[in-house]
Amino acid sequence: MNASIRAVAALLAGLAACASLARAAPDLADRLAACTACHGKEGRTINKEYLPRIAGKPAGYLFNQLLNFRDGRRSNVAMTHLLQPLSDAYLREIATYFSALELPYPAPDVAKVSADTLRRGETLVLRGDATRKLPACAACHSTQLTGVTPAIPGLLGLPSAYLSAQLGAWRAGQRRAHAPDCMSEMARSLSPEDVNAVTAWLASQPVPTPAKPVAKLDAPLPLQCGGVPQ
Repeated sequence: MNASIRAVAALLAGLAACASLARAAPDLADRLAACTACHGKEGRTINKEYLPRIAGKPAGYLFNQLLNFRDGRRSNVAMTHLLQPLSDAYLREIATYFSALELPYPAPDVAKVSADTLRRGETLVLRGDATRKLPACAACHSTQLTGVTPAIPGLLGLPSAYLSAQLGAWRAGQRRAHAPDCMSEMARSLSPEDVNAVTAWLASQPVPTPAKPVAKLDAPLPLQCGGVPQ
């Protein structure tokens, strides 16, 4: 059984308990058994290439993603089925719970690309490309790349395969966000070589300590992004 099939099997196992857990349980952690079946104990993930860690991400970001899955902006049959019965208030409670978890990160991936590719990735992440009107990833996700409260996620601590898959989903229109969808615009501006470089460099970087998202950016966002307070 390959990794993706195992991930789906784990999620389906969690779904079997979801309805009763969501209706009534004294402890929130118990009610979130359907989440941790795939995203791992305390949201650490059980399969980092396919199922992201959710522990410690900004609460507003997690809430927006739950809304996106529930309301069809993101495509995942199991996640949509899981979330459709749940209210905005319940989704916000889930997001707040996982956001508050402060857990250590594993060591970064060892890069399997050339030094030139890594340098290209570092340039795009930290400085962007003015000639192509590409802002740096750090201009939105913070210079520490740990995200910004309340709604911008960090980019470190994720494997290159997962990062590449998400950028590919935005490029293909399979992942969407609240309008204006700035990430869709950015992803479609990147070449496949850019995506490979950016994701390889990000995945090879250690997560700083502390890994919390910053409170605010040093400058206004270079793009308007739906769901992100300006």
